[in-house]
Amino acid sequence: MAPILARRARLKRHSFMRRFRFESVACDEGHNEFPHLLARAHRGKIRPLCLCRDPGVPMYIADIGDQLLIKRMPLSGGGHDPACPSYDPPYELSGLGPLMGSAIKLDPSSGVACLKLDFSLSKRAATNQVGSGGEGNDSVKVESKKLSLRALLHFLWHESGLTEWTSHWTGKRHWWQVYHHLLEAAGNMAVRGTPLSDRLLLPEPFRAHDKTAIGQRRAHKLARLFLTSAGPKQLMVLVGEIKEFAEARGGRQVVIKHMPGFRLYLEEIAWTSVQRRFEPELALWHSSEASHLMMIATIGGDPAGIIAVNEIALMAVTEQWLPIEDAYEQRLVERLARLKSKYVKGLRFNLRRDHPLANATLSDVKPQPLALYIVPPSADEAFEACLREMIEARPDLSAWIWRVADGEMPPLPI
Repeated sequence: MAPILARRARLKRHSFMRRFRFESVACDEGHNEFPHLLARAHRGKIRPLCLCRDPGVPMYIADIGDQLLIKRMPLSGGGHDPACPSYDPPYELSGLGPLMGSAIKLDPSSGVACLKLDFSLSKRAATNQVGSGGEGNDSVKVESKKLSLRALLHFLWHESGLTEWTSHWTGKRHWWQVYHHLLEAAGNMAVRGTPLSDRLLLPEPFRAHDKTAIGQRRAHKLARLFLTSAGPKQLMVLVGEIKEFAEARGGRQVVIKHMPGFRLYLEEIAWTSVQRRFEPELALWHSSEASHLMMIATIGGDPAGIIAVNEIALMAVTEQWLPIEDAYEQRLVERLARLKSKYVKGLRFNLRRDHPLANATLSDVKPQPLALYIVPPSADEAFEACLREMIEARPDLSAWIWRVADGEMPPLPI
């Protein structure tokens, strides 16, 4: 009962009290009967309706670490009132917009997001490659309508709610929460009819007393990488926090936090490409002891029992696990992290770095939500023109702009 009581205490500090309908019964989440209605709906597989809008927005109940939480359905955040905690900024403000309806389709009957990937989960030839994250460096490529490896990591982060933050959560987000929310989000995604969670490996929060059982569960899941059958070998997707890239003969050993004794092999030529392609992410990681470096990779096994990286992408995140792509975003996020207002961090997905996006959005600002844009020193007229179009297309949003070349970050209008 302690988590429920703690949750009620947190609710009192917020001005917006959510109200839900469980079949014919409506109830505020702070009401004494709410936990019982929630538990009954979970047992009966009933979808509650969030009453921030009329007639209500369908939600689902997740069991996150033995705690029941009402979460928004995949890709439904835009249907909520801007003051509602389940609200999500318009998708066209980030790299998610171009992927909707093509790379990402929602199955209304199941509530599952069906994904199209531009990388393979099987392997024919023994060649390693480094994820480009949707940004070719030496060719011109039509924008992909499929999820790159980096875009999949961004989508997992977005649907897990890990792009959202308020100062009320300071000190309360650790790998335990990140792990459970990512796992829950992956369970609502599918690739070619198969749940993404079946092909996803997330490091369990390490507990010394449970070390053997954790290792057995991981070995059981990885067994598919060593199946001997005709045709392509299966690959899995690994998402985890980098501890170090240790030197190894002919390459690097990728050491993942919460996975003691587990090593991934990365060829030297691939490591050289990683250093070049993900130089900003590595620099952000090295610049702060509090930051984290996330990796998403497709991995495969060989007859010798070695697990190797096939394709890889990196993402730098702050102490609060909020994604950042450069020092300017880092400064903005650090300032926003002190606010009591909730904000949502924008993600690039497949967008190139020379394309603007709303780096963050404050949804509960009055009289209307506020989109925050950073114009980097390298921005050209095409960048500015695209930014103007984005702002003009959304008169329902206020705009805050930091043109880095003009000097220090301007004050936030809140």
